[in-house]
Amino acid sequence: MESNEREPAEAAVPPADPPVPQPVAAVAVPSARPPADPPVEPLAELPADPAEPARAPGIAGLSAPYRVLAALALAAVGLAACGHLALVFLHVAPSNTVSKRHAQTVDDWIYPEFEQNWKLFAPNPLQQNIAVEVRAEVRAPGGAPVAGGWRDLSAQDGAAIRHGLLPSHTRQNELRRAWDFFTGSHDEDNKPIGERGDLSEQYLRRIALNRLADDGIARGEIVRIQLRSATRAVAAPPWSDEKTDTQTYYRELPWWTV
Repeated sequence: MESNEREPAEAAVPPADPPVPQPVAAVAVPSARPPADPPVEPLAELPADPAEPARAPGIAGLSAPYRVLAALALAAVGLAACGHLALVFLHVAPSNTVSKRHAQTVDDWIYPEFEQNWKLFAPNPLQQNIAVEVRAEVRAPGGAPVAGGWRDLSAQDGAAIRHGLLPSHTRQNELRRAWDFFTGSHDEDNKPIGERGDLSEQYLRRIALNRLADDGIARGEIVRIQLRSATRAVAAPPWSDEKTDTQTYYRELPWWTV
């Protein structure tokens, strides 16, 4: 039987969409480079302890007894330095009332260790090489004294300070100044002139004996010692027409009994 109503057509099937790929979770891959360190924040300054006072630098930071000791030590050093400079000034200054009145005190302090001279600044500086030599007379095992050979003390001092960054002041000046002191207070016959002559002789003898004892060359008991100087003028430079006698001249002192 026919009917005017039509059967509903099959519903239209929508076209199938292509599948959407789902996002894949990222897998952590270990890196070859180490992770960067997190920034370090600067430490905040710790507040000062109000119970502990800040210590002052220098002497002011010491306790009261130590400050007193330090002040006394500095005062003593300052007074000694001022006194030494005053005595040296009176020694090198022209003769005046103060230096004449205290001449004995000044001489006792200056001679022989702090003696001054002006040879370096003179119009005609020293142009000679002077070497001081010594020999000793030693008592032999049989009892008879035997004199040894001459030893160049100046050459030993020169070898000790050569190529040295901090050469010894004693090695440079002690023996040289002692010999200048001796020759300046003795006449050509090696006779002492005044009280300084005896003092210079004792000073030079003490230096020679100390050198002999330190080196240990003179074995046995030293009976007497004798010193001499070997003086030779410095040769003129090649560009000069000056003729200089470079022969060595000796000045022998008498034997001194120890």
